[in-house]
Amino acid sequence: MIILYQISTEVQMEIRNGDYTVTDNKEMVSRDLVKRYILDSSYWGKNRTEEQIDRSIDSSLCFSLLMNIEQIGFARVISDFATIYYLADVFVLEEFRGNGLGKWLVECVLAHEKLRGLRGMLNTKDAHSLYERFGFNVAEPQSTMIRLP
Repeated sequence: MIILYQISTEVQMEIRNGDYTVTDNKEMVSRDLVKRYILDSSYWGKNRTEEQIDRSIDSSLCFSLLMNIEQIGFARVISDFATIYYLADVFVLEEFRGNGLGKWLVECVLAHEKLRGLRGMLNTKDAHSLYERFGFNVAEPQSTMIRLP
């Protein structure tokens, strides 16, 4: 007699391309690398605390870009998984840029089964051409409102 148990309803995504992998397995996130990049190298997250970054990882669908087992990129998605998602904290370490890995990371994120058919949003100062390839467009300037803490 064979008995199968489903331990979790979560199915993890893993997409491979040669030495590179994109996975949504949160255990693969190198929190130290993500914190270091966001706090030291990003223009968007310099004012966050390490605790805020930890909480954002805990509460989001996260994607690690790996070369073999070393994390070289990251992205996270905030969503209700029914109508809308917000793509945030997307990066590839500088020494790995220029090889299409950022484009591939975004492609993998957007292919995730939980995001299919949902409206997507993001903010960027410098990567419009990257995201336009995936159907993102600049919104009407006065349609977005923000409330600061």
